[in-house]
Amino acid sequence: GPVLRDGESFDPARANGFDPDRFLRHFDWGVTSKLPDGRTLREWEINAIDKDIEVAPGVFFPAWTYDGQVPGRTLRCNAGDLLRIHFGNGSIHPHTIHFHGIHTAAMDGVPGIGAGLIQPGDRTTYEFTAEPFGLHLFHCHANPLAEHIARGMYGTLIIDPPGGRPEADEMVMVQGGWNTNLDAQGNQFYFVNGIPFHYMYHPIRVKRDQLVRVYLTNMLEYDPINSFHLHANFFQFFPTGTSLEPVEFTDTISQVQGQRAVLEMRFPFTGKYMFHAHKSEFAELGWMGFFEVVD
Repeated sequence: GPVLRDGESFDPARANGFDPDRFLRHFDWGVTSKLPDGRTLREWEINAIDKDIEVAPGVFFPAWTYDGQVPGRTLRCNAGDLLRIHFGNGSIHPHTIHFHGIHTAAMDGVPGIGAGLIQPGDRTTYEFTAEPFGLHLFHCHANPLAEHIARGMYGTLIIDPPGGRPEADEMVMVQGGWNTNLDAQGNQFYFVNGIPFHYMYHPIRVKRDQLVRVYLTNMLEYDPINSFHLHANFFQFFPTGTSLEPVEFTDTISQVQGQRAVLEMRFPFTGKYMFHAHKSEFAELGWMGFFEVVD
């Protein structure tokens, strides 16, 4: 497969209308109001949109998206909030939104239950209480499921614990791939946050000794397992983020599709530190980047 060598000439924000650098630290808390019982109501409008995305210089992919970007927005809330997601299908294909978490069957976003498949031009509303706290995700659950995910229909939902987490430089990384051959036989590119190699050419700047928190999700299709490896450092590993106590201090983890984790780290030295999938094929085809640590 192709290996990009001139990434600096490619501006994904200009090409596609969404910026992996902005996505990294952008959290959408929704439109908020107070309910009579004192709880917070958070509302979002999400639309399915078919869109050609330039995934590499001169390489276009016919994506199916939430709101015209891959990954979809990072929704954020507090445990116990009431969430109301208004979903409109502007695609030519039937779609849904399936949220990971705890909710009623009618709100599960799968065909044949509740609103079921949302046909082109139709709308529905998903409503549920945010629980449990942790790092969750949402994706389309229409068939063929693999294609809907491979085309880009997924995003992240963060439910903060009561009292929150310690202050940190927080960021979201969603792992995925692009099957540009459209043959369901594997991927020609791999990425974090939509664009292969983006953080190689645009390193993520963090401060020395500051707590860094990464919300890491794997939505890779057509490959059974993915991984995250950090160079010259270790991190605390919180699987699914549903506990405030880490289970391991390590520099590498593996994830199957749908698995997610909160990673916490501090960098004691300045410099550029690589992170990537610890599978050479994935790294060489786009899944690698740098942290740039500064004073």
